[in-house]
Amino acid sequence: MTAETATPFHDLDTYVALRRLAGLWLAPDGSRLVAAAQQLSPDRKKYVTSLWQVDPSGARPARRLTRGTTGESGAAFLPDGSLLFVAKRPHEEWPEPPESSRSEESEVPADTDSAEASAGDGDGANDADKPALWVLPAGGGEARRVLARPGGIGGVMVAREAGTLVFTAPTLPGTKSADDDRERRKARADASVSAILHESYPVRYWDHDLGPDELRLFAADAFDVDEGRPRPRDLSPEPGRALDEGSADVSADGRTVVSTWKVATRQGDHRVDLAAFDTATGERRVLATDPDHDHEGPRISPDGRWVVCSRERRSTTEAAPDVTLWLVPLNGGEARDLTPELDLWPREPRWSPDGHTIYFTADERGHCPVFAVDVATGCMRRLTASGAYAALEPAPDGRSLYALRNAVDAPPSIVRLAVGAVDQEAERLRGPEATPELPGRLTEVTATAQDGSDLRAWLVLPDGASAQQPAPLLLWIHGGPLSSWNTWSWRWNPWLMAARGYAVLLPDPALSTGYGQEFVDRGWGRWGAEPFTDLMAVTDAALEVPEIDADRTAAMGGSFGGYMANWVAGHTDRFKAIVTHASLWALDQFGPTTDVASYWFRELTPERALANSPHLSAEQITTPMLVIHGDRDYRVPIGEGLRLWWELNRLHDGDPAELPHRFLYFPDENHWVLSPHHAKVWYSTVFAFLSWHVEGAGWERPELV
Repeated sequence: MTAETATPFHDLDTYVALRRLAGLWLAPDGSRLVAAAQQLSPDRKKYVTSLWQVDPSGARPARRLTRGTTGESGAAFLPDGSLLFVAKRPHEEWPEPPESSRSEESEVPADTDSAEASAGDGDGANDADKPALWVLPAGGGEARRVLARPGGIGGVMVAREAGTLVFTAPTLPGTKSADDDRERRKARADASVSAILHESYPVRYWDHDLGPDELRLFAADAFDVDEGRPRPRDLSPEPGRALDEGSADVSADGRTVVSTWKVATRQGDHRVDLAAFDTATGERRVLATDPDHDHEGPRISPDGRWVVCSRERRSTTEAAPDVTLWLVPLNGGEARDLTPELDLWPREPRWSPDGHTIYFTADERGHCPVFAVDVATGCMRRLTASGAYAALEPAPDGRSLYALRNAVDAPPSIVRLAVGAVDQEAERLRGPEATPELPGRLTEVTATAQDGSDLRAWLVLPDGASAQQPAPLLLWIHGGPLSSWNTWSWRWNPWLMAARGYAVLLPDPALSTGYGQEFVDRGWGRWGAEPFTDLMAVTDAALEVPEIDADRTAAMGGSFGGYMANWVAGHTDRFKAIVTHASLWALDQFGPTTDVASYWFRELTPERALANSPHLSAEQITTPMLVIHGDRDYRVPIGEGLRLWWELNRLHDGDPAELPHRFLYFPDENHWVLSPHHAKVWYSTVFAFLSWHVEGAGWERPELV
């Protein structure tokens, strides 16, 4: 590699240091955007998020607003343009608090001791290791800390007109105030008690325990940015697990909050309703409930009359999920389907300022475009031509839409769309994100499935690949399984492989989203059938590309992709190496031990689990395998990786020194392996394993492991 050909993907230290966008918020008057960007901390051991101001016109470069040593997140604008954010800052960073100001009394008592603790230096100082609420005045100056809770603060929202503040905060069950909560936490710590008593299922989620605290919803009236502080009211004093992993929105007048609300059902399952809260009285009423559907991502219309959400059909053994946009009258009445004819899964709805249009995104054939639907007529149009969009922010003038755009070959960037255009290419703004040069190019491969279905995949071709110098092929299988290769991924990045000379195939087999409901249905409960044969058909098509070396191939996947990698290992010997990360191995074991078993049991009966379980084909595995797993992975528990590793060793009937397999174990990582130093170890080990078995270079143990 020469200086002329090097890209950030050729060096892992350079790659992990690239700045990455992580959020976007628009000021109420549309005058400025605020973006969250992640970058390495000074010791290079973690990522720290900072907030940046972005010019919506694109004329001025982005300007950094915050520089906290532990980072900032959860931004929200007050009506005057002041910026709220959540940060966990050391005590020495706190400015002296101003004299408190009192808000008018409401029917729900204010959590007064919490307000006092939030500004004082007494017990409130013990909350320094938890995220607190800070405000940065619109006119500039230093941010000041305005509210803290013993368990921290998250999920911040602000009523666009009234300035009412709404947030969630983890709170121990049964506590009546912040001081009570703080004393109970101290008692647990003093007694060295970490035990959690559960009264419902589940008990953990992805990478964290649920409990001992529970999320509660709080509201506070508008406060003086310069001198006042919020005085929160507890809207959900006994929520149990109802607000876990939820989402909410507050009306422009600040009178109503609509939130997801989990309801426990029989046999350890739950459904997700919508609940409306009166912010003055705390009264809660059910807004949308259906035993056969879940409701997610509520958004209240600008006039406060309607709520739109994603409504997902609850899966069964016979039927896969299906998603539509659901319109619910806030004050009662008949709800209706906004997208009955759309054979895609709409997500992330956002209202236009006049309330006549709803913008949303949906996976579609390797992209995730922005769509617009007319609320009155249901007329729909696609705004964007290519790429994948998120974090939609409609401008108050009704003419523009801001978003984060990314693609398999483009990391997230801040863009502006014209709401009246169709199939447009977005205008990129001047954000803080990196724009790295890629070590190759992106193309597509198409194929036909055994049942006649159309198949497609992205194919990354490295620089220098040609018919005369073909590149080895890496089949990279996506997770989910209800997912698609349509976005940039810092974690699963094919360009790191391209920089080392590999072509990377990114297919969407059966169960992938963006190809219609029938494409999902054909793989439902049949993981080892159509998803597998689709992968093999697309791989065969890729091997016909002149730039690909058909004699040097490998397969890799994580999560469900790891499941498929395991299935591939037991059902074909066509690959020279297989990398399986956070993988499902024995489905009869995985089902009852994963974090939310009820979801998987809706699809996989005991009979289906056995019929599709890779562990039953262990004795057919002849391909060298690299097993990777994190101990804090609760979605795919470590037992899956341990059992697979034992099977590979048990079935190796040769000299132990000649074992072709390896096991990379992370005691303190979760499903994704997120820390930058461990990401480098992950990729270094994958590179070494593929070099050994695909390129015949011999095994060289990576540094530090």
